[in-house]
Amino acid sequence: MREEETKRTSQSKIQQFFRKRWVFPAIYLMSAAVILTAVLWYQSISNNVAEDLQKENQGETAPEAVEVNTLKENVAMPAVDPEAVQVVKKFYDPNASTEEQEAALVFYNNSYRMNKGIDIAREDQKEFDVVASLSGTVTNATKDPILGHVVEIEHENDVVTVYQSLADVSVQAGDKVEQNEVIGKAGKSLYNEEDGVHVHFEIRQNGVAVNPESYMDKPVTSIEVTEEEASQEEATEEEATQEDAEMREEAPKEDAETGDQPAEESPEADKDAETGETEDSQQSSEPETKNNTLNS
Repeated sequence: MREEETKRTSQSKIQQFFRKRWVFPAIYLMSAAVILTAVLWYQSISNNVAEDLQKENQGETAPEAVEVNTLKENVAMPAVDPEAVQVVKKFYDPNASTEEQEAALVFYNNSYRMNKGIDIAREDQKEFDVVASLSGTVTNATKDPILGHVVEIEHENDVVTVYQSLADVSVQAGDKVEQNEVIGKAGKSLYNEEDGVHVHFEIRQNGVAVNPESYMDKPVTSIEVTEEEASQEEATEEEATQEDAEMREEAPKEDAETGDQPAEESPEADKDAETGETEDSQQSSEPETKNNTLNS
C-alpha cells in the first residue's frame, strides 16, 4: 500500500510540475538553444574546412581569366561588298603548277616578279571601297609613285595586312581601325597596270608573305609561317634584290653608250657647211660692189 501511495504521490507532483505555465515555454527555449548551438557549431566547422582548402590552394597558380564574350576575328575579304569583287591575280605559290605560277607573275620594268599577295578587282573595272580585313592599328599610310597609296595594319599574332594600289586613303598612321572599316578606294598603279582598277592585298606573319586565300574566313591565330615558307621568302627577296642591283648597274652603261657620245658629222654635212660659208661670203660681197659703183 505504501508503495502505491508513493507512486501516486510522485505522479501527482510531476503532473503539478507540468501544469505550471512556465514549464513548456522553458522547454521550448532550451530546445531552441540546443538547436541553434548545433547549427552555429556546424557552420564554424564548415568555415574552418573552407579556410584550410584555400590555404592549400594558395601555392597553386590560379588560371587566367578569359573573357567568354571575346570572339576571334576571321580574315575577311578587303572589300565592302565581297560578292562584287574577284581575285584577278593570285598569290605566287612555289608548289603550284607551271601555268598557275606564270599567271601569278607581275611584269614590271622589263622583268617578272612573283606576286606576294592577291589582286582584287571588279569585273566592270569600277572603283570600290577597300575595308580592313581585320581590326588593328595602322602603322603606315603613304603614297608611293609606283605602288600607289599604301596602307599597312598591324594585328595580333605578329600579323600585318598590306593594301596597295589605292586611289586614296581615309586613315593615317596610329589610327585604330575595326574590321570592315573603310580605309580607302581601289585604284591603279604603275607596278601592275594590266590589272587596271584593283587593290593588292597581302598578309604577312613575322614579315613573311602567305597566301591570303588560304586563310579567308579563318581566325587570325591560325596564320602560321612554316620554315619552308620562310626560307622561300628569303631566297625570293635575295633574287629580287640582286635583279634590282643588276638593273641599276646596267642603266648608266646604256646611257653612256647612247646619250653621252656626240653625234658624228657626215662628209656631206661638212661640204654643205663649206658651201654655205662660200655662198654667204659671195652674197655679202655683192652689196659692197654695188655701193662702190654708186659712190664712184
